Amino acid sequence: MKIGMLVAVEMDAVFQEFGEKLEPVEMAGYEIYRYQMSGSELYVLSSGAGEIAAAAGTQLLITAFGVDMIVNFGVVGGLTEEMETLRTCVVERVVHYAFDTSELDRCEVGRYLDYPSIYLPATPQLVEMALEAEPGLRKVTCASADRFVGKAEDKRALHQQFGADICEMEAAAVVLTCNRNKVPCLLLKAVSDSIHGGAEEFSKAITEASQVCLKVLCKVVGNL
Repeated sequence: MKIGMLVAVEMDAVFQEFGEKLEPVEMAGYEIYRYQMSGSELYVLSSGAGEIAAAAGTQLLITAFGVDMIVNFGVVGGLTEEMETLRTCVVERVVHYAFDTSELDRCEVGRYLDYPSIYLPATPQLVEMALEAEPGLRKVTCASADRFVGKAEDKRALHQQFGADICEMEAAAVVLTCNRNKVPCLLLKAVSDSIHGGAEEFSKAITEASQVCLKVLCKVVGNL
């Protein structure tokens, strides 16, 4: 099996887990690292932060390397008291809360018209398999957009409006791109900043949260 891994800003955790490859493949402005994981070929692409970079990187993994599935791990902000620092979770669905065509079509904020609701689903079978392999994972709704959300009041607002548990900046791109290509996707996340934390807590916790999340992902993928 060929697995594509889309990583935004957590590459240090990848190098610590798999070792650094000195000569990555360079393509379309991205660096792609090749590894073996649980008997599968693993292609790791470092996209950088943001939806556009993540969408392009995901499409590159699918088109250029013919991957059979996409996995994405990373750090997120917690939007509820339950989602404390280092809590690991599996994304069931994503809302792209910055996507808004409501003035034109009176559609809900976040709604793509080719979907029945505002929520973009990750691959249900992979979500359930992840929960079986790692029962401690929390199944969550992710709010995704090109914005770092640090203030507690903004985090509460996202939770109240969209029912989201976590927030970050790439998941909508990954899920939308995978769904349109009919490629399964699995997104595992770890909280780096709680509802009461912000940029400072993020900076302190990103390394440990990334490592925790990647180890869980490796365990889950090994059981697929």
